[in-house]
Amino acid sequence: MPRVHLAPLSSRSRRRLLLSRPLLGILSNTFSASASAPPPRALPPPLPALSPLLPPRSEEASSVAAASTAIAASFRDWFVESPVAVPAPLRALDAIYEALASDGTAALEALPLSEQLVLAVLGHRPRRLPDDDALLLLRLKFFDWSGRHPRYRHTRAVYHAVFRLLSRARRNAVVVNWLRLFSDSLSASGHPRFHDTLVVGYAVAGDPQRGLSVLGNMRFRGLDLDAVSSRILLNSLVDASLHDLADSFARNLPASPYATCIRIKSMCRRARLEDAVALLDTLPFAEASSGPAAGSVVTEFCRRGRFGEAAQIVDKFASCDVYGAWIHGLIEAGRLDTTLKFISDKKESEGYIPDGQRYDKLIYRLLRRNRLGEVYDLLVEMMEEGIAPGRSTMNAALCFFCKAGLVEVAMHLYRSRMELGINPNKDVYNNLIRALCRSGETEEACLVLEQAMEGGYFPGRQAFAMFANMLCQEGKLDKVRELLDRALKQEVWPMDSVLAKYLVALCKSGNVEEACVVPQIASSKSHVGLYRYESTYKSLIRALILIKRVDMLPRLVLEMQDMGHIPSRSLYQSVVCALCELNRYAEILELLDSQLQRTELQPRVCYNYFISGAGHAKRADMAREVYNRMEISGIEPSVESNTLLLMSYLRSRRIGDALNFFNLIRGKKPPGSKLYNVFISGLCEAQKPEQAMVFWREARDNGVIPSISCYEHLVLLLCSVRDYDSVVKVIDDFRETGRPVSAFLCNVLLLHTLMGDNLLKALLCSRDKSKPLEVNSEEIHGQEAGRLLIGDLVTSFASGIRNMSDLEHLGEEMEKYFPVDSYTYNMLLRGLSMAGRMDAACNLYERMCRKGYQPNRWTFDIMVHGFCKTGDKNEAERWMDAMYRNGFYPTWYTMRLYNSASLQAHNQKIISFV
Repeated sequence: MPRVHLAPLSSRSRRRLLLSRPLLGILSNTFSASASAPPPRALPPPLPALSPLLPPRSEEASSVAAASTAIAASFRDWFVESPVAVPAPLRALDAIYEALASDGTAALEALPLSEQLVLAVLGHRPRRLPDDDALLLLRLKFFDWSGRHPRYRHTRAVYHAVFRLLSRARRNAVVVNWLRLFSDSLSASGHPRFHDTLVVGYAVAGDPQRGLSVLGNMRFRGLDLDAVSSRILLNSLVDASLHDLADSFARNLPASPYATCIRIKSMCRRARLEDAVALLDTLPFAEASSGPAAGSVVTEFCRRGRFGEAAQIVDKFASCDVYGAWIHGLIEAGRLDTTLKFISDKKESEGYIPDGQRYDKLIYRLLRRNRLGEVYDLLVEMMEEGIAPGRSTMNAALCFFCKAGLVEVAMHLYRSRMELGINPNKDVYNNLIRALCRSGETEEACLVLEQAMEGGYFPGRQAFAMFANMLCQEGKLDKVRELLDRALKQEVWPMDSVLAKYLVALCKSGNVEEACVVPQIASSKSHVGLYRYESTYKSLIRALILIKRVDMLPRLVLEMQDMGHIPSRSLYQSVVCALCELNRYAEILELLDSQLQRTELQPRVCYNYFISGAGHAKRADMAREVYNRMEISGIEPSVESNTLLLMSYLRSRRIGDALNFFNLIRGKKPPGSKLYNVFISGLCEAQKPEQAMVFWREARDNGVIPSISCYEHLVLLLCSVRDYDSVVKVIDDFRETGRPVSAFLCNVLLLHTLMGDNLLKALLCSRDKSKPLEVNSEEIHGQEAGRLLIGDLVTSFASGIRNMSDLEHLGEEMEKYFPVDSYTYNMLLRGLSMAGRMDAACNLYERMCRKGYQPNRWTFDIMVHGFCKTGDKNEAERWMDAMYRNGFYPTWYTMRLYNSASLQAHNQKIISFV
């Protein structure tokens, strides 16, 4: 065979791995040994009731530690477990790879080389080596070494196996090069089935047309492909979307279930599902259900959203393969509840257990939605059913423990990753870093980050931001600088907010000059350094705005355009707003003139940017000056220009000027919905309910339908001034628009329902004047609720909130009718806190986390406030610690209450001592 030239192994792959015994001893003891069933394993204990965002209570620390130890031991034993049935003994195959990695090929000379052994080595995945290019290089090294052995010659099956390995690793060019070498060296030697190997090689390399050319030469010489090679070529034609060639080639093949399956796959690719089902019915039940034929049809039906027809195929060709395809289709469509119910039903009725791959896919999807209880149940179920964990299972388990607040278990398994065969991926590293940051383990997080970067992984945006923010808060700016340098070396640029916070942290520490030098770090690949990144300019500009050094802003805005970066509206808005706040009006107009002389922005767009920036700074005079300049230059103001100037007047609380400008525009042409929305919302923000109602009625009389945001502002203002009669009128009008209910609108109405019964009385008085409306419970789910009277929904809850003790059941009822969000849960937590029901508040908090809603600053503030009111200092301190670890800070009133509670507890200790 041709000599294969291999690149030298990296230092990481060349490290010498110690063998437990000589290789020959392992081979002699294990190749003939039969696999024995593993001893029975104790299942892990139930998952402790923890929150990933909160540290455990002091009284629960011992029980949580015991449960964590038991869970870690159970999962460690499960990870160590080897599969029951393997093509060759794992320990012997691991020893072969250890010898290859340590350049100890002399220990392999006594191997009894055969086709079976070589295929087993090439297909084996050693536990202590990552599945990457280094492992592929070791496989090719073994292939090259064994091919030059005098007592062995590679067979066609071995070549096919190597072709598949290279194809999966996206090394198709290497396959084609090998085929050329193979053709030059063996074409004249009469190698058996030489042309078959060429055809299969080109098919695997993704070039089936060249394989057809070789087949043409074969048939010219009176030769033909065998059945296996024909099927591989046919499948390659289908994968390459050469369906016409595939149909022509399939007609010349003898009928077989395998060829029919490939034809069904081709029809599914072309969306000919009816023809695929008809062809599927021609197969015997055994071939249709056990192979990929029915599975391909089911998968394609699910991909196109035709789940009813897919379910019919599943019922008709019930088998493990079809069940697996059905589970895959449901998971890809996001129907996780349906998937869990299907698995549970089939397990109970037929004893069906999915394979590890299906479990892994389902677990990862559940992890994304933070459904941690179901993830733990599935992992325990896999353990109970004896399903050996793969690398993806192990990574999913580590991610789960990080999200579930059991970072100790995750770190215990992570530290033993080499022994257990764990190959952490990017998700594992990101979750570990985030979990360690939440628990305050800065040094551990730094160690994990170093190991991740050594393995070629760099943390994701969220993990990077959390880690860098924690270092900035702790004042470890040297490590932040080191982290930024590593990011630049790996061509990964951090988030703008991270760089801005780092610059601000440098400025707060008094090192302002260093903050200004940070973006000028030179890159080894470009003379312009970090300024080649648009985010560099944005971050530096925002950092300079934070430290009030605005003299450099105009120069940076123009300079970034010289580098080819177009400033966005929000960036210009921030720059103009910062200059306005420091009364740098001359510099604003100078920047405007400079920008108009350039061609990057259209003149009208440029004027709008400056009007928007002045409006956000509440400098209506400056906005009017820019507006006047636009008119003087001969540019007619657009609807957006009028809207921006009107917003400037409203933000500056110059209601008279806003009214005059609105009347001026109205005199020219009738205003549209956008102008009405801005004017009414601005009047609401200015606390002008009477005027807002006047223009709202005018808009409705003119046939203009305000936006949902406008309705929300109007209802919020009317509720705040207790004008519930007007609220009812606005609600009735909103119902007539037929729009879906927003969570904000429902939260405002429900909040004022909880605060008192005035809103309910207004609703009931309005109902007495009209015909009663009958509502079925089946009709008020989802968006259909927006077409019904919202007051009916509020009234339906009024009977359940007569006292605060019913609030803990209100959350479950609300989800049936209202689009709830984090604010809804915070509102209910506040009600329970006011009633002193902190036990129920904790239960509601856990329910909020299980539903996937992320607690925010107000969630933690409400919990700390409630525990301070009840005098539970320990719990208040625990929640305060969790608030700080998640990057939040308490409100001023809660902080004062917390300090008072701490002082009172300290005084009580002194009194008790005396």
